[in-house]
Amino acid sequence: MPELEIPVIALNDLIQAGPHQGQADADLVRGLSQYGLVFIRQHGIDAEALEQFYRDFIAVTQRPTAEKASWGGREIWFQRGWTPPNTEQAVVAGGQPDFKECYFAAPEALDPVAQAEYPELYAENVWPADAPGFQAGYMALGQQVHAIGMALLTAAARGLGLPAGTFDELVAGGAHVSRALRYLPLTADQVGTDVLWGEEHTDFNLLTLLPGGRFYDPSGAQAGRPDDNAGLYLRTRPTEAHPLGRRLPGVPPPGCMVAQVGQQLEILTGGRLLATPHEILPPKAPGWTRCSFAHFIHMHAHQRIAPLAPFADAETVAAYRPSVLAGTYGTKTLVDINLAPASALQALGYRHYKRLATHREGEGRRAFAK
Repeated sequence: MPELEIPVIALNDLIQAGPHQGQADADLVRGLSQYGLVFIRQHGIDAEALEQFYRDFIAVTQRPTAEKASWGGREIWFQRGWTPPNTEQAVVAGGQPDFKECYFAAPEALDPVAQAEYPELYAENVWPADAPGFQAGYMALGQQVHAIGMALLTAAARGLGLPAGTFDELVAGGAHVSRALRYLPLTADQVGTDVLWGEEHTDFNLLTLLPGGRFYDPSGAQAGRPDDNAGLYLRTRPTEAHPLGRRLPGVPPPGCMVAQVGQQLEILTGGRLLATPHEILPPKAPGWTRCSFAHFIHMHAHQRIAPLAPFADAETVAAYRPSVLAGTYGTKTLVDINLAPASALQALGYRHYKRLATHREGEGRRAFAK
């Protein structure tokens, strides 16, 4: 086996008990540990349905900016509807906002209790007028990809020797969200510069699923990968020989989807599985665009993010302390990446000091002083 070979795993080998399941589980854990990423084949997502979704999405992005800006916005931290270009910004990167526009929606039912406490993370979906095909295709794709992700989490628990259903319980009712992305064309003077489609970052959720993107040439026609530079790149786990990790393409084989680890899953496993540092590079030619779809599986907002018992030794507890609720973790991260306002952090603690200040400066203080 080559030194660097991201595992390619058939979905049925993970789902169906049989002679191949044990090896598939081991390959899944190995890939998510060494690379933070695996490729899944025979996943059942129809290629034509995915391409039709992208065509519908492109049509939505071509509507007037004022109309797109009415779908969601800063009031719900861009967690539903349209996110304009140059809005989201990766943490621990060069500071360049991502060169893309996005559309967020939640394909799974929302937990009303969590929604009352975290209205932005659990916001209701918003949709463009007169785009029923886009809405239907979005929800169907999101639900199908979510089901695949849940199957992978079940297999990961099995491969890690955890009780069955460990991850299912943690993510039930989570703020799961899907995102359609359109990476923007570079101009001739931007090609070869430090302009990226997406700066290197790690996802903050539990597991990210990518069913496969599509490139479009300057005429708008779907085309193959324009050059060997374009697309997804990842950084492997650091080793003694490569203390900064090794950078390699994360472009999946034809017909495969990508599953990659987020920060929540890394913390739960005490670093056994690795959150994938990844970036999206543009082509070395102007005018090209790319569409992709990502689904993010999250822990429920009320679940505590900390190493699970089998991984909670003194070293991992120290490395990932303090534990925090997933809803708090999500709020802090959305502030970090410029989607939520810094004022959102004020909601993480006691917010009624004004009452005490009023009492101290008003009748209450004078009466108490007598």
